[in-house]
Amino acid sequence: MENNNTQKRIVGIGSALVDILVQLKDDQLLDAFQLPKGSMTLVDAELSQKMLDRTSDIDRSIETGGSSANTVRAIAQLGGKAGFIGKISNDEMGHFFKDEFEKSNITPHLFFSQIPTGKAATLISPDSERTFGTYLGAASELSVDELSEELFANYDYLHIEGYLVFNHELIEGVLKLAKKQGLKISLDMASFNVVDANLEFLTRLVDEYVDIVFANEDEAKSYTGLEPEAALTKIASQCEIAIVKIGKKGSLIQAGNQFIQVETPIVKSIDTTGAGDVYASGFLFGLANNKGLQECGKLGSLLASKVIQVLGAKIPESKLAEIKVEM
Repeated sequence: MENNNTQKRIVGIGSALVDILVQLKDDQLLDAFQLPKGSMTLVDAELSQKMLDRTSDIDRSIETGGSSANTVRAIAQLGGKAGFIGKISNDEMGHFFKDEFEKSNITPHLFFSQIPTGKAATLISPDSERTFGTYLGAASELSVDELSEELFANYDYLHIEGYLVFNHELIEGVLKLAKKQGLKISLDMASFNVVDANLEFLTRLVDEYVDIVFANEDEAKSYTGLEPEAALTKIASQCEIAIVKIGKKGSLIQAGNQFIQVETPIVKSIDTTGAGDVYASGFLFGLANNKGLQECGKLGSLLASKVIQVLGAKIPESKLAEIKVEM
């Protein structure tokens, strides 16, 4: 599918995090820490540590995380040309993040902070729903003053995670820099509670800067107050391409008057972490290789269906081999 001569380049920006994946036996811990199931909640260093202490007797694994970082990693796994902008610390977690990205052939544009690298306690419920308690750490200190227009000059698309909308100055500054270089802007809305907390600002950003919007049905409803199809039409009126993911029923895509529904393969879900992130990977990889919207949506669904069969947001080599056969 890929053609490296004509393939467009994609850079992601977001929180450089390390995910600590914990499989819960029940949802009591979510109640204890007052974390809404299925949400991403920002926590401070103290609460982050308490959560990790409370789950220390449960099997866990670590992976690079952060929504945009997950998307970029899967693009690189497919053979895409990708870079990532983020902030880490000169600590064990920071070195792990940087090393993993370099091994994945992603161009790292990483800045350093004095405070620890961010981490996300990823709490996986028995029904495979995941809830994040995220300590942003170094990621919270990324500043637009550290970035330059030239950083974006070698890229065609910028993918941005909705979690960054908490930092209004950063996200709008980044969008202005990227637009000056003519990049197409792709935004993943990230989480319904992020949308709720930033609705007015997010609406203006989409109106003024964003070309491609990814949302799941909860995020789309928070953004528009409407059910998936009507929400899709509303979002599509603000941008070039709107995508609303509707879980097991697949995804809805609209560009202008063109409407497409893409089914998703039926598989057994173990952990939904990263499903939306890698859906965006497949879709953007398709666009970068000049594919039509139907094929972009199918590739997004294919990647999402593979990642929910494993723990974490990274597509393992065995599943990657299956994807390359089915692409």
